[in-house]
Amino acid sequence: MNKFLVLVWAILLSSCVSVKKHNAEIAKLHQVSELQKDVDVAYHKLRKLHPKLYQFISEEALDFKFDSLKKSIKEPMTSADFYLKLAPVVAEVRQGHISIGAPSKRFTKKERKSNAKKQFDIAKLKFEKVADAVIIKESFGKDSTLVGSEVLLVDNDSITEITEKYKKLFSSDGYNKTFQDKFIALNLLAFYSKHSGYLDSISLTLKKQDSVFTRKFLRVPKDSVNKKTTEVDSLKNTTIAQLTKAEKQLARKKAKLNKKNNRKYGFISGTTQYTRNFKFVGADSLVAYMKIRGFGNGNYKKFYKEVFAKIDSSKSENLIIDLRDNLGGRLDEIAYLYTYLVSEEHQFIEKAQTSTRLPFLKSTISSRNPFMYNFLGVLASPIIVPVELLFGSKKNGVVYYKLPSSKRHRKPNPLNFKGDIYVLINGNSFSASSIISTNLKASKRAVFVGEETGGHYNGTVAGRYKYLRLPNTKVALNFGLMQIQAPYQTAENGYGIKPDKEIIPTKVDRLKGIDPELEWVLAQLKKLE
Repeated sequence: MNKFLVLVWAILLSSCVSVKKHNAEIAKLHQVSELQKDVDVAYHKLRKLHPKLYQFISEEALDFKFDSLKKSIKEPMTSADFYLKLAPVVAEVRQGHISIGAPSKRFTKKERKSNAKKQFDIAKLKFEKVADAVIIKESFGKDSTLVGSEVLLVDNDSITEITEKYKKLFSSDGYNKTFQDKFIALNLLAFYSKHSGYLDSISLTLKKQDSVFTRKFLRVPKDSVNKKTTEVDSLKNTTIAQLTKAEKQLARKKAKLNKKNNRKYGFISGTTQYTRNFKFVGADSLVAYMKIRGFGNGNYKKFYKEVFAKIDSSKSENLIIDLRDNLGGRLDEIAYLYTYLVSEEHQFIEKAQTSTRLPFLKSTISSRNPFMYNFLGVLASPIIVPVELLFGSKKNGVVYYKLPSSKRHRKPNPLNFKGDIYVLINGNSFSASSIISTNLKASKRAVFVGEETGGHYNGTVAGRYKYLRLPNTKVALNFGLMQIQAPYQTAENGYGIKPDKEIIPTKVDRLKGIDPELEWVLAQLKKLE
């Protein structure tokens, strides 16, 4: 027992030392030679493993930019400052799934436990870029009056300066212009917190109509938010009534059903929303409307089976699919959904192009992973490698990888919808959202309403990812290993799926709670009656 306690104490002490060492490393000034080495490592990994590195920029131009970056580093700097110099150069590749992250401060186990007991009430807000303003689009907290307010300052920083600064640190796919503004607003707090560190409070200076005011948001104990306060009547018998056996069974059944529905619809923690939503809309409530916020969680097969059975039984002839602010997710889900939207055999995507025959193994073993995770990856490699080689092939010097969604002659679902489809899109319709949109657009299966998608019409580099930490600065570099594309391509390379009817929401729309894209579709359907 004593030996066990010594071992536990040693592990805890090692963890504390590791946290202190990490925090000291990212805060110190790195030597010029160390910084230049990290530039070389980042570019080497991209050249070695990224399958479409020179799709939107020539090799000569990218070589020049990385070489210029190295030459510009003439004095020591911190990891955070190095990140701000490296990220804009990597963004020149114009591949939206490449991400760079400044290393953040680590916390001890005690600190993490304390932090977990708090929640940031500003996280209940959802932001959106509309015209030239960042506004509060939704509030999942108690103060719904903030909806429609324009953000002027975050603490003492101008929102315009913040967004312009962050726009340089990442890219969309290709030359698209709609993604950056939309993505920054949607992830405003993540960007701001990443560069400002762990904050206990944030103040927003807001404008609503003619009123300018400041609202301060704090990290507060979760118990103080979730606890319901009730008045106590001192004269009332406070004995808690015991539930009967039947009532207990009913409560268990209700809890089980809620858990089942949360999985099917994809409950989003911290909000009152689901990932997948369905209802009938319109004057006669016969227009099917499906809002999909992402393709990343929940039991999607049960959801789509249920939804299209309802559509079939209702004899609805019109379906609206809302992909606005849908940043993507699982390839298998969009391939499955597509079988409900077409009535003929098809190939959803082509075989993935990759620069390695072992994308899964390259993704599994990473410098960013804990030692034990990489060790298990090495142990599993005798199994992983033969399987990967079985799915890979090489033709004309290009390596291809067969994915389940690249199967030829996929059959439509027997419940496939045969009516008219309208798809709502915006700049945050990215990745998987754009892949399914490409298929629907090219096959003339749907009418698109909104603004150009942030994701590329001609595919994107995603699938499996390479995660690594640069050796000296600990800056994180992540990028896709597979070119995923539909069988359809357009000659206008570097742009997203463009709408058949362009509609850009205004600040007035948001203040009045108007959804102009949805209302346009419903008005068109009314005209066709």
